[in-house]
Parts: sequence; structure tokens; C-alpha cells
Amino acid sequence: MHWERLLSLQKMGVTEKRQRKNDDETRIGFEKDYDRVIFSAAFRSLQDKTQVIPLSQKSFVHTRLTHSLEVSVVGRSLGRLVGRKVLDNHPELEKEFGYSFNDFGSVVAAASLAHDIGNPPFGHSGERAMGDYFALGKGKRFQQMLTDEEYADLVDFEGNANGFKILTESRDGAIGGLRLTYATLGAFMKYPKESLPKKPTSHIADKKFGVFQSEVPYFTEVVKDLGLLPRATGGYARHPLAFLVEAADDICYTIIDFEDGINLGLISEEVALEYLLNLVRNNLRKETYSRLTTPQKRLAYLRSLAINTLVEETANNFIANEKAILDGTFSKALLVHSAYDAQIKDILKISREKIYQSVEVRDKELAGYAILNLLLDKFTTAVENYNNGQNNSYDDLLLRTMSYSLSPEQKTYTYLMEVCGFISQLTDGNALQIYKQIKGQPYDKC
Repeated sequence: MHWERLLSLQKMGVTEKRQRKNDDETRIGFEKDYDRVIFSAAFRSLQDKTQVIPLSQKSFVHTRLTHSLEVSVVGRSLGRLVGRKVLDNHPELEKEFGYSFNDFGSVVAAASLAHDIGNPPFGHSGERAMGDYFALGKGKRFQQMLTDEEYADLVDFEGNANGFKILTESRDGAIGGLRLTYATLGAFMKYPKESLPKKPTSHIADKKFGVFQSEVPYFTEVVKDLGLLPRATGGYARHPLAFLVEAADDICYTIIDFEDGINLGLISEEVALEYLLNLVRNNLRKETYSRLTTPQKRLAYLRSLAINTLVEETANNFIANEKAILDGTFSKALLVHSAYDAQIKDILKISREKIYQSVEVRDKELAGYAILNLLLDKFTTAVENYNNGQNNSYDDLLLRTMSYSLSPEQKTYTYLMEVCGFISQLTDGNALQIYKQIKGQPYDKC
């Protein structure tokens, strides 16, 4: 793969070649990507979507929105550090094509900002709940009406693929969705493959999938323009900057979810300080640390130092493996190669035991399962009846709740994806409200 193609400014509907050296320096195309994401309704809805604790009423904990903003900041730093070194290795990118190191930061920041935009309500448990409805619940009745690939899209409902759909789907006169540059879309796609074959190898790009059948034509256009390499097992090699988006997310949830566990009282401050100290011990300024008089100040200092430590090391690891990344042979996440891998695993182990498997998280995930199962059942039944010309007044009331109109005699896959798209873009609170309306209960957000 070649950087001059990977940094493509092309976007849907543009036929002429867009060149970086001709771009307006006051607001380059990659920066417009960031702006378009942050002002989108889908991004704003992340303020009421789960990061760690679904429907939490505690003092401050992260939502998907605050998490995404923090990931974008870390991603920008990673992109700039890598960009400066890439330009040193490939000076023609600046001299002939007009790229700067800030371009790398802008692409990674925009893709990082959007990285969770396709997540349904209730976090990853929401993805599993939606998939289980079609694999094990009443939604299994649709299997015989779908191709194997279409059914796999539903039973393994994937927020990354849904994010690509949200970013690129034409709707209400908006051709090409947010019309992001191909470089940003490429960096966004951590798993540039379809739902089948499922996990054909242990390669990091095969862990999940990144495109539904409905978006395959545009996905193919993007990957061909970027020059992503096809893989023998299906799909394509990752865009190199997708490794940085993934690393920014990994760094933030490793450190900041851990911090949320402390704020929620699930992890003691003493334990947290001990584990963070193990991560940053080599970079700790003992005089500065000794002047901090409260656990909160010490925690903030260690969190900042931990993120900075991992950012610098990740950028160095990327450059050390640049050739393998460009060749498509680099097969692991960048943080797996970290010198701090043992300390990171220790922190994640504590987070799993104290946060992700806590009673509060379990109870809220159980509620999320019940809510999404009911919504999927009622709305798929309504659109199925509508499509068959058998809709009743109750079905019509449900369909009016959806934010767009269906067309009669659609393919089964098309109307099921419409329903999944609608439900996936609900916030946790919206999903709960509709659930209570259907159940005939007064709405009182918990």
C-alpha cells in the first residue's frame, strides 16, 4: 500500500481527482470530516449511550460521547507523531503531494471521533442482544428469507459495520451520508471485511467485520481507491491508520474505564494508584508526584502520564513496523506489542473483575436485553405485516414512531436492516422510553 493513495481526499460523488496540494489550508478536507461527524445527530446521540455503566445515575462516568471525544484527542496525538516520522521516511509526500504531519492527525482524529457511532443502546451487550434475537429468538423465522451473508449480518450484528452504514448511507437527500473523505473512512474501518467468512484467521482484521451487505458496493469503491490489499481469506488489509484508531481506543478504555471504576466505588483508590504506578514507574517524576496531596490529584497525574507514555510508545511501534503494516502482514494490535503489555493486562483484569462483571453492570445489561428484545419483536412484526399488506392500527402506530417511512414490498433484508438501523440509533433513554410506552407504563427515566 502507498501513502499517497491511503491519504485520499476523494469522497462519494466527486469524479475529479482531489489533490492535497490544491486543498484550502484554512480548513482542509480531513478537518471537515471531523466537523461533519461532531455536528451529526448520530454522534450527538452518544451522550446518552453506555460506555461502562448502562443508565448510570452515579456522579460523572463516561458516556460514549465523552469517550469518543477523548479517543479523538489521543488519536490526533498519535497521528501527528506518526505523521512526522512517516514524512521523514517518505519526503516525497510533502514535497510532491503537499501533505503535512497534521494531516495524519486530522484523519485519525476524525475516524476516532466516529469509532463508536454505530453502537446500539447498552453498549456491547446491546450488540449481542440484537444478534441473539435473530439467532435464538423470534427473529430466527427470517433465516429462510435471507442469504447466508444477510443472515450473518443480523445474527452477528456489529457496531463497526453499522457505523460505516451511518457514515455513508444516503438518506433524506443527503447523498453519501456525511460524505467523509476515503482516507477517514479507511482509517475508520478496523475490520475491512464482510460478515462471512466469520473469523477465518487469528489476524486482527478478522476479529469482527466492518460492512453490511447493503454497503458492499460503496465499501468496494472506497477500498479500491485507497489501494487496500485484498486478503486470501476474504476482505482487505487494514488501512494503516486504522491501527492508530484502534490503539487510541485501547489506550482510553484501558486507563479511563479504570478511572470510572474508581469514581463508581468499584475499585479502591489505593489499588488504582498501585496499578497505575506500575505502568508509569519509569517515567514518574517523583518530586512532582510527592507534592500531590490528595488521591484524586495523584490519580489525575498518573492517568495523564499513563496515556502519554502509551501514546509515545505506540507511535514508535508503528514506525518500527511500518513496512509490515503497509505490506498488510502486520497481524496484531499495536498495544499487544507494548513493553507495558503485562501492566496493561493487569489493569484490564481488575477492570473485568470489578467493573465489567459487577452486579450493577450485570443488572443493567439484563434490562437492556429485555428492552431490545421487545423492541425488535414489535418493530420487525410491524414492518413484516406492512410489507405483506397485513398491517393493523397497532402496527401503524409503531411505524410512525420510526423516523422514516418504509416502502411496501421491500426485500426482507432491506426492511430488517431499516428496523435494526432505527433501534441502533436510539439512545439508552429513548429505548427505555419506547419500551415503557409499548408496555403501557409511565415513563420515568432510571
